[in-house]
Order: sequence, then C-alpha cells, then structure tokens
Amino acid sequence: MSDYQITCCSTVDLTAERLREREVSWACFHLSVGNDTYTDDFGRSIATKEIYRRMLAGEDTKTSQVSIGEYEELFRPFLEAGKDVLHIALSSGISGTVNSARIAAEDLAEEFPGRKIFVVDSLCASSGYGMLVEMAADLRDAGKSIGEARDILEEEKLHIQHWFFTSDLTFFIRGGRVSRTAGFIGKVMNICPLLDVNSKGGLSPREKVRSKKAVIRRTVEIMKNLAENGTAYSGPCYISHSECFEDAEAVRELVEETFPALKGKVRIFPIGPTISCHTGPGTVALFYRGKERTDG
Repeated sequence: MSDYQITCCSTVDLTAERLREREVSWACFHLSVGNDTYTDDFGRSIATKEIYRRMLAGEDTKTSQVSIGEYEELFRPFLEAGKDVLHIALSSGISGTVNSARIAAEDLAEEFPGRKIFVVDSLCASSGYGMLVEMAADLRDAGKSIGEARDILEEEKLHIQHWFFTSDLTFFIRGGRVSRTAGFIGKVMNICPLLDVNSKGGLSPREKVRSKKAVIRRTVEIMKNLAENGTAYSGPCYISHSECFEDAEAVRELVEETFPALKGKVRIFPIGPTISCHTGPGTVALFYRGKERTDG
C-alpha cells in the first residue's frame, strides 16, 4: 500500500474511469457558458458537444481554476489518513492554478507538520498533462518514494512533446490567439496552424500548413524527428481531440504506421470541458515522449 496519494486536476484530459483505475484523485476546474456555470467533471455537468453547440451559436465561454479552499478539501482527507500528497498541476504557462495548490499545501503543512505535500508544475496541458500523471502512477506502483517520484517528474516533464493543430480558427480568433486579419486569410487559404507547448508551458505557433491532410502528415513528420529513438519509439502516445474523432483517427493511423514499435498502443481521448472552452471544435493534439523542450 502506497504511503502517498497522487492528485491532479480535471484538465488532464484522460477520463474519470482511467484516473480511478490508476488510483489518482482530482479537483475540478469550473466553466461558464453564456449565463450558466458548470463544474468540469468530465462531462457529467455539461457534455462537450453541448459546449461546442453553444459556442457555435455565439455564446461566450469562460473558465476558472481550482480555488485554494478546493485544493485543501482535496488534500485534507489523505493527510488525515496519514498519507502524504503528490499533486501535479496544470502548466503555469496557461493557468495560475499551481499557485493556489502551493498556497493550500503551505496552509495545510502547518496543520499537518508530519506530512509531506509536494506540488509539481507539470508545464504540460491536456492529455500531455495526463501522460505525466500516468507516469507518476507508474513510479508509485514501481515502489518509488514520494520524493523520488517528484524528482523524476521534474526531470521528465519537458520530455513530453505536445503538438496540435486546428481546422477551425474561429475560437482562436475570438480568444485573441490569432488576429482577425490572419484568421480571415487563414480561412480563405485553408490554413491549419500547427502549434506546440514550449519549455515554459505556454502555447507557441510553429507553422502554417495548408490543408488538413498536409498538417496531419507534418505533425507525424515532426514526431519522427523528436520522438525518443525516432521511428523505433515504443513509449506512450496519446491523442486528444475536440469533436473531430475522424481527424484524430487519421493521426493515429499514420502514427501507428510510422512507429511500428508502438504495436497499436496510441490512445485517443476527448478534450475536456475546460480546454474545449478555449479551442472550440476541430482541434487535434498529439503527445509522446521525446527530446527535451528547450525553447521559450
């Protein structure tokens, strides 16, 4: 029986069932669509399809991070049970939630002086964040102590590559990530921007690729250059998508064709409610272990 509990947030873009299988607990982000507020509870409060429908109908979306008090509620039962806590937070490059988790940990440390509460800034997002959480569960199951697991995660987190593209620029324009002029030109010319998550955990536009078919090929071509051991890569590979399963499936098929050592182990997950509010429909993301992210 492990002497520590792994926790994370609902923005891991895995599934609640998968987290339960790995014995990982979580805190929920929050979102609003129009005048209605919801909990990001893996689609139980509001399905992502409904979020996209309302976004396309013109309703505004907003998201809010987990509060200090909510983190304390997440951590406290494990501390009371005599367990330490290893919390892995969504990237500080896209959310301030890690700061709330750290404040909660500091507050609880005074109340539970004999316990450890470690907070790791994942510098990862979506299912890349989920991949790091799964790595933590693997380390725990292999018998690593909480300190050993924390140190390995800190060393490994920038090796999780995140590459994603979108075939619908509407919500990137609305959110200010793409200018209206560039967005208009992109739509007319059928441009699919290719982005990644950089070494500071933020989003970086990398290339403008013309056509969906071409951007799928380019995404996998980049994986050949960056993946650990190149086309002999045999590590974990995840794909997440926002209501475009056929595009995600096309990426999966090309990845499995290009990386035969994977033996069909690419896993596809839906992008969850919080991230969906920022991407809208039409985004596909590819995650794998590879060269360290070194650029800012």
